[in-house]
Amino acid sequence: MSGLDRFADRLVVPRRVRRGAALTLVFASVLVTGAATGSWSEAAGDGRKTPPGSVRSDAVAPLGGDGHTAERASEAAAEAMADGKSAEKAAEEAVSRSGDRWGSVYSHGEYQEFEEALDGAYTGVGLWARRGADGRMEVSRVQKGGPADRAGIRKGDRLRSIDGERVTGRPVTEVVALLRGDRAGTPVRLGLERGTRAWSETLRRARLSTDSVTVTKLSGGAVMIKVAAFTKGSGEAVRSAVREAPAGAGILLDLRGNSGGLVAEAVTASSALVDGGLVATYDVRGEQKALHAERGGDTERPVVTLVDGGTMSAAELLTGALQDRGRAVVVGSRTFGKGSVQMPSRLPDGSVAELTVGHYRTPSGRTVDGRGITPDLEVEHGAEARAETVLTGLGPPS
Repeated sequence: MSGLDRFADRLVVPRRVRRGAALTLVFASVLVTGAATGSWSEAAGDGRKTPPGSVRSDAVAPLGGDGHTAERASEAAAEAMADGKSAEKAAEEAVSRSGDRWGSVYSHGEYQEFEEALDGAYTGVGLWARRGADGRMEVSRVQKGGPADRAGIRKGDRLRSIDGERVTGRPVTEVVALLRGDRAGTPVRLGLERGTRAWSETLRRARLSTDSVTVTKLSGGAVMIKVAAFTKGSGEAVRSAVREAPAGAGILLDLRGNSGGLVAEAVTASSALVDGGLVATYDVRGEQKALHAERGGDTERPVVTLVDGGTMSAAELLTGALQDRGRAVVVGSRTFGKGSVQMPSRLPDGSVAELTVGHYRTPSGRTVDGRGITPDLEVEHGAEARAETVLTGLGPPS
């Protein structure tokens, strides 16, 4: 398989890198809910973007991506190195001038972290944070068995400070960055509040695995499959969840806040609900390619897909496939609109540039990039309850 084919087989979800604490977080649950929904996970990493874990650092093309932009970025980095300046910063400026809205530059260490993240692992304390209605930071979820869970931290607790730095009013991405550390075993001190009780807790970061797919049985007998990110193994986890669901039970596929990941995993997930066939088409430098589901999926169960403004990239690819093929009713709000293909390029200093090389379309030919996917039933508030109602009213396909 050529280097181009290796990279073209995945759609990543990068945004423009913003250095410092306020970096853009892209993955969901590796990188939970994104900026569109106002909730971020420290499991995501430190708010940086996420290239695909299926591509290892030693497989990065010397000059992939958009050829002209890659050359300019490489030349800028080399010149900066010769002048004793930051090669990474010079490359970032070159990419920024190119007009590639999804293009960005990663240090060698960042790229390695991203690869690990897509393998479903991260270093942190195992909690998710979001901004409450009053503007204060609160814990939205605690990972079972993680340092936060063992310390007794609960969903709904207020997060006042991290290592003595107040977090109220700060961007959620900054809070995520403060929670992360370089190594397992490093301490982080959290200032917390629960009702009238205020206290501090020192936790030690640990190497944790992400639960990107969770399965919940709903009161009406249906099964909710929440896919927080398309990390390694998540597609097969969806297929297993569908196979193990009670006979005749409907499926509520929750892709809210799923900002993408490994496209191969999204295609595998689609194979759970369709019997083969086209999932998406995409172009890479003018060369057209297609993605197909495997045969043997369950085509009898009713399916509702739940989406929102944080549903991106590979998650939009899956949503569009199920919608176009009449396999699912899509409920929620318009998705983000990230439908481009990136390819990494190795720069002289070892950093990596991710550059856009193409775009994908749904089976009916719809363009997703910049447009998103419009649900069959648009619901801003109470979308999950409406989705359950719709699922209850659906019968098995005739």
